[in-house]
Amino acid sequence: MLLSDGRRILPHGASATAPNCIETHSEFRLIVLANRPGFPFLGNDFFAAVGDVFSCHAIENPTPDSEMYLLKRYGPTVPNETLTMLVNAFGELRTLADEGLLNYPYSTREVVSIVRHLERYPQDDMCELIGNVLDFDRYQPEALQQVTHVLTKHGLLIEAYAKDELQSLRNQRQLQLSIQRHSGLDVSGSKLGKLDPKNEPHVGGNTWAGGSGGRDTAGLGGKGGPFRLDKGHNVYQLSDDEKADIPEKITQAAREMNRKAFEQKLQEIKMSAHDHRLYAQLNDPIRMPVQQLRAILEAMQTKSKERQWQKYQTQGELDDTRLIEGITGDKNIYKRRSEANPWADYVQTKPNRLKLVVDVSGSMYRFNGHDRRLDRELEAVLMVMEAFEGYEKKIAYDIVGHSGEGWNLPFVNLGSVPKNDKERYDIIRMMRAHSQFCWSGDSTVKAAEEACTTLGAELNYDNGIVVVLSDANLARYRILPKDLALSLSCGEPKVKGYVIFIGSLAEEADKIKTEMPVGQSYVCMDLTKLPQILQNIFTSSLF
Repeated sequence: MLLSDGRRILPHGASATAPNCIETHSEFRLIVLANRPGFPFLGNDFFAAVGDVFSCHAIENPTPDSEMYLLKRYGPTVPNETLTMLVNAFGELRTLADEGLLNYPYSTREVVSIVRHLERYPQDDMCELIGNVLDFDRYQPEALQQVTHVLTKHGLLIEAYAKDELQSLRNQRQLQLSIQRHSGLDVSGSKLGKLDPKNEPHVGGNTWAGGSGGRDTAGLGGKGGPFRLDKGHNVYQLSDDEKADIPEKITQAAREMNRKAFEQKLQEIKMSAHDHRLYAQLNDPIRMPVQQLRAILEAMQTKSKERQWQKYQTQGELDDTRLIEGITGDKNIYKRRSEANPWADYVQTKPNRLKLVVDVSGSMYRFNGHDRRLDRELEAVLMVMEAFEGYEKKIAYDIVGHSGEGWNLPFVNLGSVPKNDKERYDIIRMMRAHSQFCWSGDSTVKAAEEACTTLGAELNYDNGIVVVLSDANLARYRILPKDLALSLSCGEPKVKGYVIFIGSLAEEADKIKTEMPVGQSYVCMDLTKLPQILQNIFTSSLF
């Protein structure tokens, strides 16, 4: 190690005859504690940077018995029943954090804090104590509800606290999104209202469509209008009491106009009411996974593949472009290889690239009644399309299919992602129809190889990911796992290939996974696990 004053530290036993060299003691040891990389600690990737010169150990959370032993020392008078509930509840919260379903990895530190407080103040309210550690997820209603469910399940009744927090959060968001207003005027009848060609803001009144805080017309925050219409202005919100104080005949007329407008909207996108119901059946089960995946995308930062020279350093290698400055006494004449801080003033200049390769072979349709593999794949594709909407600048994606009839069947083209429910539903229907009518055969290996090769030839992205969805029906066509693994390794350093098995006869998927490189294949028979799998893929490929 070269110090800023020119001295150099050498390992024990090295030649240290020069006056500016320091030999370390034979028993010298350096112990470093480092946070895990990523949210919420924002720790650096310690292992990737210096793992080759350290003996690295990952410290896991303590076992329930060990944690119980520790907590008894902090709270010897706290009842064992209370300690057991805390250990079990926080153990499950950590599992959810490891699976990517919660942002904060609740550690033993939080439990120790609760127990120490109970030891000193046994009469204090448990709800308030536990509530103090929920701040990390309190600003996400879905996460707060999930945490509340876990704690309540283990006997830590905090439902009343959680309801208050949720209501407080909703009130805060309401204040952020709208301005409270009182109208005091009666409604006269629902109508669309006039369209303002200048799109100026209209507050109150009952003339303009897209107004706010008024009555009768389509808009936001008002009362008696047939449907919502957002023109991009500030929202002036009437109270719930005033909105509810409307004659029944006016409400019924507004409802009838609403249904007619809705049917017209469906006709515009050529989606019948029947199609809308079918789409809702696919969409409802994945709402929570979509929210989780969007949270992952929101927090995503692209990693830099190469370390760069950082100049003007006080230690490191001598920068030969600053020799004159060194002669004049400047100490910032060194350079060293390091990674730029990805969390400081980071601007992603190029999108990441995802190519989703879906299995639309005949076996998907044939065995759908056995394990719902086709339904699960359609839901997975819908999840990606729903979650990635609005994140095209972070990840650009396309979707191709493979079956016995081909290995590059286009479903979603790059730059032409679906923009509404109708377009997404059409893609789902095309996938199902192809699987129903295609000829038998398997093109999984060829599809994976083609996807990795074509993605490697593209230039306008930072990192590329190929994710192949398959039903693991390889043995029937005498395809070896090593062939699939080889097809996912195109030799292009910025492209990573993965396969997710979403269907399997017997244990074939698990068997294939054990014969492929670690981290390259996943088995997902429960679609709620897909966001976690994609998070693992993104973490290893993009972060």
